[in-house]
Amino acid sequence: MSKPVLVLNGPNLNLLGTREPHIYGSNTLKEVEAMCARKAKEVGLTVECRQSNHEGQLVEWIHEAIGGFDGIIINPAAYTHTSVAILDALKNVKAPIIELHISNPHQREEFRHRSFVTPAATATMCGFGVAGYPLAVEAMAGLLEARKAKA
Repeated sequence: MSKPVLVLNGPNLNLLGTREPHIYGSNTLKEVEAMCARKAKEVGLTVECRQSNHEGQLVEWIHEAIGGFDGIIINPAAYTHTSVAILDALKNVKAPIIELHISNPHQREEFRHRSFVTPAATATMCGFGVAGYPLAVEAMAGLLEARKAKA
């Protein structure tokens, strides 16, 4: 029996739907989580979605994912550009990791061009808006299937 995929969202993503809709769209986090659950069901996965504004909480959840989840989809939000702690935690995860961003950080302010998460990620997705979430779930299904085929 497979374990769920952990979908982690970092700071301020609880404000989706009202926060800078010209960048992040008008869908709420609950709607995004529902999109993930629907796509997961379509591709034979389950997801568990969590959000925190606290770096340490995200690190704790990453630790929990080691052995407890089949993969991680993470939108670290602003911690993308600042958190060595999240990078170090992710480096201990043997499961596939997809780094996800709603906007394309490379088209934004220069400080957003650097990601501390990318070195630990199996894949990175950005610029698809919230539609990137179900795309990431589908991509995770493919990564897990490929991993299973190699085993």
